[in-house]
Amino acid sequence: MARVRLKNVAKRWAGAVGVKQMSLDIDDGEFLVLLGPSGCGKTTTMRMVAGLDDPSEGEIWIGDRLVNGVEPKDRDVAMVFQSYGLYPNMTVYENIAFPLRIRGTPRDRIDPAVMQAAAKVELQDFLQRRPKELSGGQRQRVALARAIVRQPQVFLMDEPLSNLDAKLRVSMRSHLKHLHHELGITTIYVTHDQVEAMTLADRVVVMSKAEIQQIGTPEQIYNDPANLFVAGFIGAPAMNLIDGHLSQGRFEAAGDGYSVRVDGLGGLDCTKAVLGARAEDLSVVAPDAGAAIEGEVFSFELLGDATMVTLRLANQFVAARAAKDLRLEIGSRAGFALAPQRCYVFDGTTQSRLRLPAC
Repeated sequence: MARVRLKNVAKRWAGAVGVKQMSLDIDDGEFLVLLGPSGCGKTTTMRMVAGLDDPSEGEIWIGDRLVNGVEPKDRDVAMVFQSYGLYPNMTVYENIAFPLRIRGTPRDRIDPAVMQAAAKVELQDFLQRRPKELSGGQRQRVALARAIVRQPQVFLMDEPLSNLDAKLRVSMRSHLKHLHHELGITTIYVTHDQVEAMTLADRVVVMSKAEIQQIGTPEQIYNDPANLFVAGFIGAPAMNLIDGHLSQGRFEAAGDGYSVRVDGLGGLDCTKAVLGARAEDLSVVAPDAGAAIEGEVFSFELLGDATMVTLRLANQFVAARAAKDLRLEIGSRAGFALAPQRCYVFDGTTQSRLRLPAC
């Protein structure tokens, strides 16, 4: 295990910026997730730690060793990719053992190491099969076992679950969470899936446009977003964001068939403001019962344990999570109640968070 530090690291190509100057300190044994949309720089950051790309500037430390210029094979890191990268002509056992064999590990040490790694990911009954005889989830577990067997200082995982179907992704998240708990190896995990980030990470690094937007625990990222990008990117469903204006602590927006009015926002003023609210913080009420948001029901979805009601506000949509026995007709009018202390307010020009005194 090892601490990983990036000091003023940047990556540039001719006419393009992969990662703007960034510094990051990853604790020994931490599970850190780099989260963001495609092209934000998260994979480039991980590739620099692995040694597959050289930084244009800055320093990368693994443990007490500066690894700039050190070959990937000498960095003592293990990678798990989106594509499983298994050898089709080898059995599961041979795939797991391969990293040890090429490193010259004595034969009497290979077998117990392979059996131990296979047990960690529950593959003992599949060791004599070949990859084509396995499901997608089983193949990904073989890739994990091949990384585990090396006992590296750092795991690097580049969207390892993105090729799996939804049910398998849930199962594999549980495997990864338990595996990290057992091994305690420093892990850097790259994903665009915010659910993976929220469920797996000790800390999340949210990235956009080649730079860090916010670093924090999943709870901090979700409950205290630093800016409009983080607010809209984190959450399922995403945070409701409504364009309007803010004057003396009152947010207002109105148009054909809808209105929004929230008072008590700390005396803030902003000509171009954005009001944010999570679906679980909105409650469905009659439109004439003191609703903060009123509009026409655009959709009504039964989720089993709850219902999701969506109102249309011109070209914007606002969703509320309601009781499972609620029933509304599409096209009818409804209202959402919203307490000001559950609101998030952003400057629509700078996209920065406007802090409310009550929050």
